[in-house]
Amino acid sequence: MRRYENGQNGKLMEVVCNKCGRVLKVKDGYLKEFCFAADTAFGYFSRKDGVTQHFDLCEDCYDSLTSQFLVPVEETERTELL
Repeated sequence: MRRYENGQNGKLMEVVCNKCGRVLKVKDGYLKEFCFAADTAFGYFSRKDGVTQHFDLCEDCYDSLTSQFLVPVEETERTELL
């Protein structure tokens, strides 16, 4: 969950992990730690047709979630970090 100073176009003020509720580090409007952000818009053939959802997960909650997958997450290594 994200909170901005003046609506979504304003400065980022706070990011909270939707799973554990931990407040992530934000400084001067910039997120200072890993956060998995998911945005999805449900469409036809879904029980949530027309609904858009967003959530944020801290790294620990992301690891906890993906460790439960029956098919492991595909992983590649990047040599250049931006």
